[in-house]
Amino acid sequence: MATLHIHPERIIGNIKKLNDFLKPRGIEWTLVTKILNGYKPILEKILTDPVIKQVHSVGDSRISNLRAIKEIKPDIVTVYIKPPAVNQAKNVIQYADISLNSSFETIKQLDIEARKQGKIHRVIVMIEMGELREGVVRDQILDFYEKIFEMENINVIGIGTNLGCMYGVEPTYDKLIQLSLYKQLIETTFKVKLEIVSSGSSITLPLVSMNKIPKGVSHFRIGEAAFLGISPYDGKKFRNLSTNAFTFSADIVELEKKEVVPDGKIGDAAIGETADYNKIEYDESYRAIADFGELDVDYRNLIPKDDKINFVGTTSDMTVYDIGIRNGQYKVGDQLHFNPNYMAVARLTNSKYMTKKVL
Repeated sequence: MATLHIHPERIIGNIKKLNDFLKPRGIEWTLVTKILNGYKPILEKILTDPVIKQVHSVGDSRISNLRAIKEIKPDIVTVYIKPPAVNQAKNVIQYADISLNSSFETIKQLDIEARKQGKIHRVIVMIEMGELREGVVRDQILDFYEKIFEMENINVIGIGTNLGCMYGVEPTYDKLIQLSLYKQLIETTFKVKLEIVSSGSSITLPLVSMNKIPKGVSHFRIGEAAFLGISPYDGKKFRNLSTNAFTFSADIVELEKKEVVPDGKIGDAAIGETADYNKIEYDESYRAIADFGELDVDYRNLIPKDDKINFVGTTSDMTVYDIGIRNGQYKVGDQLHFNPNYMAVARLTNSKYMTKKVL
């Protein structure tokens, strides 16, 4: 059975290392757990470890995942890390202590719902800084804050932005200092104090090492580095973090020597994807069928640990790899092993067909 192997102690070790790296620099951070899709056997090990006390909060983009976090550790501070839908206001107030917002209508509904539940809901307003995803446009910032400062059950605690996610607009010192200056403008205009400037993520971590983070930036939202040890800034391991908290293995369900080129007329009925067999230099090779497919994970997000095997094709529930013209290593019942990237782990934890083994 195809299995995602998970090493929670390596994730916990990464959290500790990030604490030790960020705390002396005056940076708080939210652990973003959306890669786990609310999978409780791992969440329980992470959230009940003493290391989590050094983290500002735990964030997710799914209400059901925040519910799972609160069920495990009710007193932990939770963050809904994307702009909420208006019709989810009740659940956001119930399961998130803080939410990231960019819509006045949504915040107004959160204020109404917070009043009903007898809560004060904390809000970080997201500002558009070039990524063209969520964010209030810059010439509307003061008007936006003026309206939400009047809400009785909303506590505006900060300002934030999203960079490097959809279009890959890189965080730079200039971008981040602009955000810090907006914070100062808001504080001066409205005689308030904003405690958080949230503009960092895994992609921003190398800038901290290079001393290219303005002093005003006080909060990061980190997922990939904590779980996989990687910064998307360069796709490389960040400092001394562990990069092997997750591995993926798939069973070989068939292994036969077959022709390389399909035999017959190729029609539109084919599903899935195939490699370019015209580039293969031999007529026959051993083909291993592995027990996972497109419904489970995108093969492009898996790196085979055996660099001698090559992808051939995939369908909804099976994937084929070329073992080569000679096979003295594999047999039916053996496994192919892979290093999954962030999206692979996220899809595998979300798949009800995949076995998850906590080691």
